[in-house]
Amino acid sequence: MSGGKVAEPARVDLHVKILDERVVDRAKRRGLDVLVYAPHFERLPRIQREARRYSDEELVVVPAREVFTGDWRSRRHVLAIGLDEPVPDFITLEAAMAEFERQGAAVLVPHPEFLNVSVDEQTMREFGDVVDAVETYNPKHWPHHNRRARAIAAETDTPAFTSSYAHLHSTVGEAWTEFDRRVEEAADLVAALRDGAPRRVRHRPGTGHRLRCALEFAHLGYENSWSKFDRLVLSGMEPTHPDQPAYDGRFDDVSCY
Repeated sequence: MSGGKVAEPARVDLHVKILDERVVDRAKRRGLDVLVYAPHFERLPRIQREARRYSDEELVVVPAREVFTGDWRSRRHVLAIGLDEPVPDFITLEAAMAEFERQGAAVLVPHPEFLNVSVDEQTMREFGDVVDAVETYNPKHWPHHNRRARAIAAETDTPAFTSSYAHLHSTVGEAWTEFDRRVEEAADLVAALRDGAPRRVRHRPGTGHRLRCALEFAHLGYENSWSKFDRLVLSGMEPTHPDQPAYDGRFDDVSCY
């Protein structure tokens, strides 16, 4: 900020799974300033390339990784923004958190205690010095999930955030976090999150919003099925599997498969 002007707040959708021209167009029409792009099972360099491709003066696309930690029974999703080096999926939660901290990334807990893929309150407390924010509203949640998420944020004294968590184009911009400062690049967002900058959790109202939320929830089926996990993960073919040559064996001792 310069010239004595008051910084405009930034409207940030802190987690989307899809990115193309339709996503960008919808984000702009919804008045968003920033999208955080964190697709499942894609390596960081590719995510970074796509984020650069779709960023422009109207919309900043920030690359991120939602890392799938643990094995099938103990899987926990953690969102890291500001990584410089790739981190694979299917490593222990402890190893992932240590790597995020080493790289100075902002660490977010999406959809806490949701189904069997999420960080719980006890784990939040264990990693309280690493976690920068917890999601208190998610379109895939039912109302009781959102109430529980808000309680976790309050009980652990952790800043809140929301996102569209869009797997479908129609969900982009349905929920966003409004910060009290401008966000013009990834470093600005990381700083806002790590500093605990003031923010407001927002989502669109009305029947249309509730319908789009229901469609997102319905999309969960195959995405979280054992058949998909078995086909993609246990085969070792997933691009973010720790056995992939791109990781140079760095995570062999903390791999869960």
